[in-house]
Amino acid sequence: MPISRAARQTTLRLGAVALAGALLAACGSGSSESSSDGNGKVTLTVDLFGTFGFKEAGLYAEYEKLHPNVTIKESSTENEADYWKALQTRLAGGGGLADVQGIEVGRIASVTQQQADKFQDLNSFGASGLKNDYSAAKWAAATTTDGRTLGLGTDVGPEAICYRTDLFKKAGLPTDRDQLAQKWATWDGYLELGKQYQAKADSKSHWMDSVGSLYGLMMGQQKERYYDASGKLVYKDNQAVKDAWDTSVKAAQEGLSAKLAQWTPAWNQAFSSGSFATIGCPAWMLGYIKGQAGDGGSGTWDVAPLPGGVAGNWGGSYLAIPKASPHAKEAYNLIKWLTAAPQQAKLFKKQGSFPSNLGAIKAVQDVKDPYFSNAPIGEIFGKAAETSPVQVLGVHDNDVNTQITNALGEVERKGTDSATAWSHAEKGIRNAVG
Repeated sequence: MPISRAARQTTLRLGAVALAGALLAACGSGSSESSSDGNGKVTLTVDLFGTFGFKEAGLYAEYEKLHPNVTIKESSTENEADYWKALQTRLAGGGGLADVQGIEVGRIASVTQQQADKFQDLNSFGASGLKNDYSAAKWAAATTTDGRTLGLGTDVGPEAICYRTDLFKKAGLPTDRDQLAQKWATWDGYLELGKQYQAKADSKSHWMDSVGSLYGLMMGQQKERYYDASGKLVYKDNQAVKDAWDTSVKAAQEGLSAKLAQWTPAWNQAFSSGSFATIGCPAWMLGYIKGQAGDGGSGTWDVAPLPGGVAGNWGGSYLAIPKASPHAKEAYNLIKWLTAAPQQAKLFKKQGSFPSNLGAIKAVQDVKDPYFSNAPIGEIFGKAAETSPVQVLGVHDNDVNTQITNALGEVERKGTDSATAWSHAEKGIRNAVG
């Protein structure tokens, strides 16, 4: 994300006012129904979470120019969890669905395993011919066991660290991205550098935005996290989950976090106020930073490779077409175009959403971003994308992740002890998974 993409944008996650408006639009009668005027002109509705960046990068306008009979109307909900809940309600009722629905990677297993009857098999429109345009893992994740393809991949979320060079200078820390990559080659090194920052920085500034962000980065480095390949829930016994939990708790207890819940107005404001110096940075976060920090942030940010010695992935999405869409063919033509290599390359250059289309990945390998101190983002995120693990995703992957992240928020903001917070996470997971 689009996070929870996901989001990804000039404002990847919109503000609270926009969220309220999007939720009202999602609930309003007929608000997401597509239409045709009887003269061959079609209005296609696209319902997303966060900001995928299609509108911001001018892709809708370009498509409408190429197809004068088509008008595109997008609605977006800030928080992916709110979006998913509303989508489930509409799928159950059969009404209020858009022609195109965004699906976050953490939900795609739920779609292929439990809701395949609710979405169009894109192979019926010729999507099977696009299979070689994507990595095997990206394509397979949106394909059912009997071969139905239910979504076309938009972006992936190769991870890095984005940091404020101006705040680093004030705290006497190095700002060179290669030097920093050496200093935080391990997660312990990252926390140690954070302690050095905390000792010299302004009292209102912290090393990281939230320990939930730290946890998300570490989980993105794991092939297996909450489920195993058989679909069994294994988070309790997974040492990687425990290590990421313990590291995040340690960061909270050492005061390295600004205690900002992600996707909240306070978190959004902190991008320009200097409340944190580093943030977990999947590729789609670049556009979000630009949107929140504004023009004044240009040149004060940079990007460096991820700690831990292993690449990681956080986020990524798909575009799917509900069976209820009255314009499924036209919707397919739109999503085929939006996810083609030229459009995905353009989206990365303008918004930072790293492509899942293999042709687009080759096209952006030399891209640098002046906003981020001319960082070689094509190279940094390209290497991460090439070596990131192919993650095992379960039906309730996002639900499990949300409950653990919420529990870490209790440690961070309320001072809840680790054992108690973990028990709260387990209870929340039991309620969510059933």
